[in-house]
Amino acid sequence: MSDRESSLRIFVAIVGSLLFGLTVANILKTLVIPGGYITKTARTIDHGVSFIYHMASGFRPNYEDKNALLTSQPAAVLFVQLSTWGIIFLLSTSMLLFPVVPNFGAAIREAGASLMTLGFVATNRPWATFVDFTAAFTGMILVALQIAYLPTLYAAYNKRETEVTLLVARAGRPAWGPEVLRRSRLGIVADELPIIYLAWERWSAQVAESHVSYPILLRFRSPGFATSWITSLMAVLDAAAIHLSLAPSDAPMQARLCLQMGFSALRQIARSLRIPYDPDPLPTNPISISLSEFAETVEMLRIVGFPIERSVEDAYRHFQGWRVNYEAIVFRLCYEIDALPAPWSGPRRWKNLDVDFPKFKNRTPENPSGS
Repeated sequence: MSDRESSLRIFVAIVGSLLFGLTVANILKTLVIPGGYITKTARTIDHGVSFIYHMASGFRPNYEDKNALLTSQPAAVLFVQLSTWGIIFLLSTSMLLFPVVPNFGAAIREAGASLMTLGFVATNRPWATFVDFTAAFTGMILVALQIAYLPTLYAAYNKRETEVTLLVARAGRPAWGPEVLRRSRLGIVADELPIIYLAWERWSAQVAESHVSYPILLRFRSPGFATSWITSLMAVLDAAAIHLSLAPSDAPMQARLCLQMGFSALRQIARSLRIPYDPDPLPTNPISISLSEFAETVEMLRIVGFPIERSVEDAYRHFQGWRVNYEAIVFRLCYEIDALPAPWSGPRRWKNLDVDFPKFKNRTPENPSGS
């Protein structure tokens, strides 16, 4: 072997060691170290898989079919992520073995046998033995971490979806903030509003911790096609904001705490995903809900006897001041994860998408039609 070829092989081994170290750091940051920012590798994989799924979902005729396809997206991201790590480890350990094996093909064969702990190929040299042991250890650790990672994800997912499912009877399908307040006067929620606000304050804290630590949870969709964790959160925040804006003396303290924790959680998620947002928006900043839309909502609540202490114009200014804290982040998340199209939740990738959701009817013996 010439000096030039020997130097080239050593250089390849040095590059391989750097690649190996960077991959280990990437895995630790993704699976072990809580919080922080989503890694560039994870972001690239997520965007690539998301693009493929978006193209495929374009051929589905309605939202229910699109949602059924998108349900498998997190599994695809996890599979591609694991495969990417495995391929990089195979390449980097092959580069580490290159100085002591005949050619790169032999290096790949030995690295693969070591990573999968098969051991049918081994070079009887000290450096090769060290790399083989390192590769075997790495392969076992990678599989063990992935096995431990999945139950953690599903535990956090199940905890998240419990409150989302419970909200259906209180906010409709899809969830809508004014509907929470409307149903509170139709006997479904009764005096539970403070309990709902308290539950979603805690829910927001839990989601902030889990979804910042494991961003893949953002892609996990709710079991029912007519529910979504992000639109459900927005519905509760809107309900609290309208409650505080229309009837401040009737609104419990839990409504204010729910709002504070809700948009704080959204900001934590936005920072982890590097989504830009205004950390201190002015209460006069514009929002997507117009004064006329808000007036229609107020009239709907007036009909069912919801307490109204302020004029529509005055209440709208207060509602605007609350909503500017979370509207932009929710809109961006709903767009990025192709969330359920719901009232007041912003645009989606799909244009002119019609979704036929069942409307709530308060049927009684005196009013069988529920009109």
